[in-house]
Amino acid sequence: MSLLVFFMIHIVGDPVDMLVNPESLPDEIERVRRDFGLDKPVHIQYWKFLMGALSGDLGNSYIFGRPALALIAERFPATLELALAALFIATAIGLPLGIYAGLHPNKWITRLIMSSSVLGISIPTFWLGLMMIIVFSVSLGWLPVSGRGETTYVLGIESSMFTTDGLKHIVMPATNLALFKIALVIRLTRAGTEEVMRLDFIKFCQARGLPSKKIVWVHLLPNILIPIITVIAIEFGTLIAFATVTESIFAWPGLGKLIIDSIVNLDRPVVVAYLLFVVTLFLILNLVVDILYAVLDPRVRLDGEK
Repeated sequence: MSLLVFFMIHIVGDPVDMLVNPESLPDEIERVRRDFGLDKPVHIQYWKFLMGALSGDLGNSYIFGRPALALIAERFPATLELALAALFIATAIGLPLGIYAGLHPNKWITRLIMSSSVLGISIPTFWLGLMMIIVFSVSLGWLPVSGRGETTYVLGIESSMFTTDGLKHIVMPATNLALFKIALVIRLTRAGTEEVMRLDFIKFCQARGLPSKKIVWVHLLPNILIPIITVIAIEFGTLIAFATVTESIFAWPGLGKLIIDSIVNLDRPVVVAYLLFVVTLFLILNLVVDILYAVLDPRVRLDGEK
């Protein structure tokens, strides 16, 4: 990933053009190029980057003059809480609706739920965000237009989820980000519910006269959670990595705005550090999913012990 991004940004343009005035003298332009190490061949620049990366140094931002990892760590909490809020909304709404649709496939409410899920997948995020701002901020005045609102520190991390003003600010961007995930969770849950309800052990539970709620919570839910958790974990990574549009619309001060500014200004260290951070995040999420498999499915634990 670092190799691809490093050389692609080198092909796109010269960061020096963004750092100096176009009317600057050639000597000044050359000095800036030399100060940032951009006067060396690209393979030498990449080798120097790799040597620094092995010690945890991914370089300094050309624009901000600070370590790229420090900038990412500074913006990450805002994106993380936005992704967590969106994931909570998607799970809290999508899971029960999907189970209901799977248990009652022929009801008109199910047809309404599935039609709405198709709509949720089809609506562009940027259009929905603008419509939400027009309706809930401009017309009704219920929610603030942009920003993160009032924040407080919890366990040393700045968060807006523990203040009333912060919650008002996070409602619209989190809902906008969660809409596609709600539709995805509904469709996955419904498919899993219909599949499991046809299995013999569910029919046996029904024949024993177990209450419907117990069948759903004790026998159905654990068996449909594994594929859902797999998808949700990966989608959580995409919420963090691709919240760029939502953060731009609502001026949310997270990683999305940082990466957009860095791409526009050809701030190579920040772009490469961001993408390496995202790759590492997906690797960690896949590891967490594998561990959760063993927690949720006893068959995985037993196979491991053998």
